[in-house]
Amino acid sequence: MALPTDDVGLAWDSLRGSTDATGWRSISIATIGRCSLRAGLSFPEKNEALLASFPPSSVPISESLPNGHGFVVSRVAPSDDGLIWLALTRSSGGSLSLFGAMVADISRAMRVESGGEERQLLKVFLGRIRAWQEFMRKGAQALSPEAEIGLVGELALLRNLIDAEVSSVVALESWVGPLNGVRDFELGTGALEVKATLSVTGFAARIGSLEQLDNSVRQPLFLAGVRLRQTETGQSLAELVADMRDVTAGEPEAVRLLSERLIAAGYCDAHSDRYVRRFTMVDIRVVEVKDGFPRLTLGCVPLGITKATYEIDFDKAAISSISTVCALKQLGVI
Repeated sequence: MALPTDDVGLAWDSLRGSTDATGWRSISIATIGRCSLRAGLSFPEKNEALLASFPPSSVPISESLPNGHGFVVSRVAPSDDGLIWLALTRSSGGSLSLFGAMVADISRAMRVESGGEERQLLKVFLGRIRAWQEFMRKGAQALSPEAEIGLVGELALLRNLIDAEVSSVVALESWVGPLNGVRDFELGTGALEVKATLSVTGFAARIGSLEQLDNSVRQPLFLAGVRLRQTETGQSLAELVADMRDVTAGEPEAVRLLSERLIAAGYCDAHSDRYVRRFTMVDIRVVEVKDGFPRLTLGCVPLGITKATYEIDFDKAAISSISTVCALKQLGVI
């Protein structure tokens, strides 16, 4: 059973009554294999935290810990038990309700992996935190109409990849856009950038940086244009998410990756009723970004220009489109 947010809150409330306390005070909330989860408070600050213990051999010394956007993650020593303890602690200015939801989600994700090895549990713990870090960095609010369309487009391409017999795990691992990647998908030796539009005439694609369409590092590079139409018979964003969850059901690693990517992309189930628009996919046009494609990169702008955002009209790019399958073959993943 998932850990209810209220239970974590009750544990923190009971700890606040401690007087003349210093260091850590905590209450056990779950034991998962050789790992333990505890709701804790650090004194005298009384900042709420989720403490997780791992055997020393499962936590590499070089492991980097995520920080910022309402919380910090640090190594702590609440007891002299020889274990490595990691503390996810709410920052003084961080929202307590959002932090509680984050803790409950992380606890649930780790319980699902109860049969996994300690390194897998550490991967789940830190991966989920990094996903929430991106969610908070994006504002922790419902997606804007523009961001909603963008996520619909990325989910459409993700489903296309899986339908083309790319494994769910590989497809989801390649979906790095939500993790602040330069491009949406990094597959094989190259990448795929996705743009979506509701426009009937023209296809204005906003390019966010000089690096986004630069194929000097990863080749080949493809731009996928997803044309959508708003209809009464289409699917809402929440329904598209539900469909993707059905596709990955039965594959624990794919389920974990999908959940992390959705959170990092700014999608939260609590906001699902706000996404009332319904979309039908008209088509997906895939073109290779190479010589002759209209773009700005660091290698072709005047010296001194280091940043730029711009728009291109996808429909006017004089490059022949190919199928997703052909692009995947060039990328070497099928």
